[in-house]
Amino acid sequence: MSKIAIFYGPIGGAVNRVANKIKDAIGEDKVEMVAVKNATVADIEKFDKIIFGVSTVGKDTWDSEYSSNDWGKFLSEIGKTNYAEKTIAVFGLGDHITYAHGFVDHIGVLGKELVKHGASLVGKVSTDGYEFEESEAVIDDEFMGLAIDEDFEPELTNERVASWIELIKPEFGF
Repeated sequence: MSKIAIFYGPIGGAVNRVANKIKDAIGEDKVEMVAVKNATVADIEKFDKIIFGVSTVGKDTWDSEYSSNDWGKFLSEIGKTNYAEKTIAVFGLGDHITYAHGFVDHIGVLGKELVKHGASLVGKVSTDGYEFEESEAVIDDEFMGLAIDEDFEPELTNERVASWIELIKPEFGF
């Protein structure tokens, strides 16, 4: 069985913690962690099963500084390969209180870019049980991946990760 890659960023903090929870739930021996900070398309092409983990910054930060963060730099690599033969899932972190009008938007930004390059995303999550106003990550009442709020709902993270792992397990074959 080939390893599952978890591409995540930034290093340290909440996305890294949740990526580690996902790795532990799948099984450490089945996962390779890849920080997007210095990753390239060659790193993506090594794997057939990929989970991408992204943070969502506030829109004011996104507009002014997005291009200088880890994902801002890595997003241009996403379009350099085709994902049609790969199993792809996305998780993202956001703040549903402060950024209720842009909750986990980067799941949507990344998800739409992946779909544009042939990906069929697995692991879509119902918006039931989430409180927010708007999100670019929502299509037909589902997030394009797992949405986590470590700022205001950290007590829900383990349960949401466990449920999501059960959801993606058949597609990822672990």
